[in-house]
This record gives sequence, structure tokens and C-alpha cells, in this order.
Amino acid sequence: MRATIVAVTIVVTAALVDVSHAALPAVGSVAPDFALKSGSGRNVRLSELRGQVVLINFWASWCGPCREELPQLEKLQARYRSAGFTLLAVNIDDTRANADAMLRKLGVKLVPLYDTDKRTAKRYDVDTMPATLIVDRDGRVRYVHRGYRGGYEVKYEEQVRELLTK
Repeated sequence: MRATIVAVTIVVTAALVDVSHAALPAVGSVAPDFALKSGSGRNVRLSELRGQVVLINFWASWCGPCREELPQLEKLQARYRSAGFTLLAVNIDDTRANADAMLRKLGVKLVPLYDTDKRTAKRYDVDTMPATLIVDRDGRVRYVHRGYRGGYEVKYEEQVRELLTK
């Protein structure tokens, strides 16, 4: 009888795990809201950017592909900011100093958001560095990219341009 109770408990636990993954952002779903402190000291809330196309990029100072990608994202931001595009560069390092040092070394001037407790990264199910999501003007996830290789920024630009014209 005790074995039956244990088996039932295991099944219930497994079901709870599956339910928790149902809330992760999928293409077409509303991007989970978050508020993070920026490198400029102000809080940035995703929901306050409705009406804009938003590229959310999760990165870390220890991530080699992130070092290649961030300068490309900065160029994308400069090119389309005036058209209603916003880049949210969400750093997941344990300390801000590591993120800031990497940006200085790269000569990148973008303003990072700090997710040092990784709560936002967990809500977005970030399992690869970098991870990039493109959100439309209505706050819906339209594109999800895991990882980075040279040339991905061309695809990002196509997707951003498409969403800006809608």
C-alpha cells in the first residue's frame, strides 16, 4: 500500500513540472512582463514598450558568441530606433561589473539590463547563450532564436523590419 502512495506522489509531481513549462513564452504568446534595472539606473518594464517592436537578448560576459553578437545588435538598434524599435540587452552575470567590463572592452555603448538573480531568464526558459526573442507591437513573441552564429543578425533585421511595417 505504501508503494502505491509513493507512485501516486511521483505522478503528481511530474504533472506539476509539466504545468510549469506551459507558461513559457512560445511564438504567438504574450511575452511575460518583467522590470529590470538598467545600466543608466532606471527601471525598464517590458509592458511599457507596447507599441514598439522589441528585441530581447539574454547575454553573459562569459559567452563567446555574445561578444560577437552584441556589436551587431547595437547597430540594429541605431538603424531602427527611430522607427519604433527597442533593444533590451538583458545580462545574466552574477555581478554587474563583469557585464560592464565586457561592454567597455567591446566598445559597445548600449545600456544593459541586469538580471543578476536570473529570475527573468528563468521565466523565459533561457537554456542557451545568447537567447533572443523578437516581440511585436502588441507584446506577442514572434521569433525565438537560441544561440548565435555570424550572419544571424541579417535574419534579425529581416524580422524586425517585417514587424515594423505591420
